Amino acid sequence: MSVVLGQAGLMEALSHEMTPKFLATRSADGIPNVVPCTSLMPAGEGAPQDRLILGNFLLRKSVANLDSDPRVGILVVTTDLEGWVLQGDFVEWQRAGPYVDRLNNTDLLRYNAYTGIRNAGVIEVTSAVFAFRLSKLRVLVDYVLARAARGSVQRESQREKATAMPQVVQEKFTPMTAVRVLAHLDGAGYPLVAPVLSLQPAGDRALVCAPGPAAGLLSAIAPGAPVAANLLTLDIVSFQAKGRWLGTRQLLGSPVGGMSVEAVYAGGPPIPGRRVA
Repeated sequence: MSVVLGQAGLMEALSHEMTPKFLATRSADGIPNVVPCTSLMPAGEGAPQDRLILGNFLLRKSVANLDSDPRVGILVVTTDLEGWVLQGDFVEWQRAGPYVDRLNNTDLLRYNAYTGIRNAGVIEVTSAVFAFRLSKLRVLVDYVLARAARGSVQRESQREKATAMPQVVQEKFTPMTAVRVLAHLDGAGYPLVAPVLSLQPAGDRALVCAPGPAAGLLSAIAPGAPVAANLLTLDIVSFQAKGRWLGTRQLLGSPVGGMSVEAVYAGGPPIPGRRVA
């Protein structure tokens, strides 16, 4: 049975160009990387139902990772805060053919100010790990819980080798309106992406979250394990923070967790992937 078709609403969400989608990859030495990948979409009529394609566009680090390790994680979330966490395997790049044509004919790439895609990537989805629907009240509660945990996470991060986030990055991570995700490697070495809409600064060298319904996706992360967080704002600004997981704890009966920040990268033009801290 198809993994994608087995999840009600997922095929439709993947087919919409403006649905926020995130792609997580891993480096050869096991460091996760997670970025927005709006071009990710079903391969189309006649293709296997669990095949997705993506355009090689503003994805320099992701491309390098895919070339060294095929394991991927994917998160799809609609504007109604319904979402899916997927895993799969990267298969190949195609420089020409129907997949390249399909991607270049999308509004996203046809009218961009830079260039068309260099090639099309092919991913086979192998599992749907988690499906979720978040209410606005749930988002608010988790945000307030994370805010209450900022002090303890900030103090813990001071014992780590952490990097200060630029002020603009802290400001973008602060409002509730941005989509935020956190990626790590699961026990099989696959990237796993969790929705963490409550993720916010805890001082200038750490991020804290209350994962709410997604807590199970983070429970197995060992303290000190490498993690990567990304946010996508309503005005299409993205930053990625990489660092180390500080662990989870209970606050008012709910889990909260944090990460120390070791590096920050810009997610968009003019130099996508440029390190800014």
